[in-house]
Amino acid sequence: MIPIRDDNPTRTIPWVTIALIATNVAVFVYTMTLPPAELQSVWTSWSIVPSRLLDRILDPRELATVFTSMFMHAGWVHLIGNMLYLWIFGNNIEDHLGPLRFTVFYLLSGIGAAAAQVFMDPGGSIPMLGASGAIAGVLGGYLLLYPGASVVTIIPVFFFIEIARVPAYLVIGFWFVLQLGNGLATIGSGLAEGGTAWFAHIGGFVAGLLLMLPVWFAGRRRSRRRRS
Repeated sequence: MIPIRDDNPTRTIPWVTIALIATNVAVFVYTMTLPPAELQSVWTSWSIVPSRLLDRILDPRELATVFTSMFMHAGWVHLIGNMLYLWIFGNNIEDHLGPLRFTVFYLLSGIGAAAAQVFMDPGGSIPMLGASGAIAGVLGGYLLLYPGASVVTIIPVFFFIEIARVPAYLVIGFWFVLQLGNGLATIGSGLAEGGTAWFAHIGGFVAGLLLMLPVWFAGRRRSRRRRS
């Protein structure tokens, strides 16, 4: 299932979401102008390398890679897929939390994603980059706040393509099951196998769920007070 939009309106312009997308695109376009050797050097220097991060955990520059890695992508498909998910689901989370809290939520989700991947692959030497972990946190938050929201989705069926409205809990649940299955399959065989840090996705998703729980509980309490 490939989501293309949701039917969940927002009350405000999602300026932070727009800024995140613009920054990711700008960084990607810049990196694509670099010669191959320089591009590889940038990726290696500013991505998370689990073993290097653990070796230099008190080095501010190394810690900065937790954040800089969130704004780099390895190709157009990687970038477009991430930005599509961020636009579809991020605007509603920003609308609910407000710009400042959404920014903190997004960055903390990214930190949770990085922590999960480093924990599961402490000896990893493959650079980890991309906004996927932080966006996974957005999906976790969306699942908690808007499980029944309608998401317009492309569903490939053999040689045909169906477009259907599917509840968010099915779209996001299907996505998470894929991440979990792929992540478990890589244990013992190199956790960044295939170029994907699956446990960063899983960790970011769980971080987003946990970070959104207090907001969800507060909303339920307000709903109960209004009904009483």
